Amino acid sequence: MKTTMNRREFVRAMGAGAAGYVANVCAGNSRKISDRRRRKPNLLFIWTDEQRADTMAVYGNKNIRVPNFNKLASESVVFKKAYVTQPVCTPNRSAVMTGLWPHTSGLLTNNIPLPKDTPCLNELIGDPDYRAAYMGKWHLGDEIFAQHGFAEWVSMEDGYSSYYSEDRDRNARSSYHHYLLGLGHKPARQGKFSRGYAASLPIEQCKPKFLERSACDFLRRHRNEPFMLYINFLEPHMPFTGPLDDMYDPDEIDLPPNFNDPLEENEPESCKKKHRKCAEKYGTTEKDFRKLIARYWGLNSQVDLSVGAILDTLEQLGLADDTIVVYTSDHGDMMGSHRLVEKGLMYEEATRIPWLMRVPAMGRRQRLIEQPVSQIDLVPTLLELMGRSDKASSLPGQSLVPLIKGGRVARDHVFIEWNTTPKVRTVVSPDGWKLCLSKEDKCQLFNLGKDPYETTNLYDSGEHEDVIARLTEKIRAWQRETSDKMEVI
Repeated sequence: MKTTMNRREFVRAMGAGAAGYVANVCAGNSRKISDRRRRKPNLLFIWTDEQRADTMAVYGNKNIRVPNFNKLASESVVFKKAYVTQPVCTPNRSAVMTGLWPHTSGLLTNNIPLPKDTPCLNELIGDPDYRAAYMGKWHLGDEIFAQHGFAEWVSMEDGYSSYYSEDRDRNARSSYHHYLLGLGHKPARQGKFSRGYAASLPIEQCKPKFLERSACDFLRRHRNEPFMLYINFLEPHMPFTGPLDDMYDPDEIDLPPNFNDPLEENEPESCKKKHRKCAEKYGTTEKDFRKLIARYWGLNSQVDLSVGAILDTLEQLGLADDTIVVYTSDHGDMMGSHRLVEKGLMYEEATRIPWLMRVPAMGRRQRLIEQPVSQIDLVPTLLELMGRSDKASSLPGQSLVPLIKGGRVARDHVFIEWNTTPKVRTVVSPDGWKLCLSKEDKCQLFNLGKDPYETTNLYDSGEHEDVIARLTEKIRAWQRETSDKMEVI
């Protein structure tokens, strides 16, 4: 199969596909398959929680068994260096859904609700022809209640009830809770099923399979109308356990190349503090981390099974040629790098995520994008692909469609923020430098080209003052442009 196309072929295919996408053909349930190419594009947006980039072959992991991720990657635009806006759930989720920086939306840390008048992508498009649904983890306030223009809402997390709005019933329970009740399960004394309990169930009753069934049912019911379907898996998020815990032999797990890298004196105190907490929570030995990583890989493989089933259903229903498929995550996980676990740091493992995008107008060919990109650009990119680029004018991000076509985009530096103490602002440059500035902690400078695993902090080496000055000004210019008031240094 031909895997590449020249620029002229690509532009021609893109133009033809986009024209077909935005054409509106009035037809009923008897619409012929050959007419579907003239329909408005569907959107299938699949994302996970805490999935670092190197959990599939295209990002360098040839040992983890995720055949469906790998197949999707072979048919997609692959952003090899995709970064979050902030490496923790709620702030970056808000950016993925709205296209706004966390410091702009006000969602600076976890469990802050997304304001009702801040539109998500489906609301920005604002087309009543679309059937919009959200399934899975939300973590943007009022977790189990339908909101933000989503006509269908399948919820599965009951741990956020203390953060519900005053007018919400805190005794109400998620769709997944009621599913388990129907199977005869009994909740704990507090009336909830914990994440640990859900993860201990057979694979057919776990959350990924529940979302898979819900998504496939939605696709069957709405096969003859345009749709926007978001599916958010909790996995591979903690508790880092599931029905495929034994899928990988810990003795055959390769530890990260920077596993034994010590945190030197010039590393931030926040990193050292997290290092101590991780040692208490997850252990310190190679054996401890091999077991942890093996279970983490098992969770990725579990999600892969359900993603495969959803994509197969899309094919079987004849919808694949009408549907843009996005696959990404809300942030990564250290998972043994520097002997750290979880997120909340500026290291690559926490800030880089997979980002695949299969666009029928481009054909099912893999296209690798090596330039660093940010998820702040996800909403503008989808708006253009769905024929509504006019809706992106108020957003700070940019469409990456020109980059996908082989051209250039106006902004080529990536910015990342952290908004709780110690506050940090980070920039990643296209020439491979990464600068992390904080007035409240030690700063960091890494040459990712020569030191991709960030083992040597060069900030105070005295050898790269020109780089520091150049990138500091980049951060300040970005702050001025986005009205970010935090003092960086």
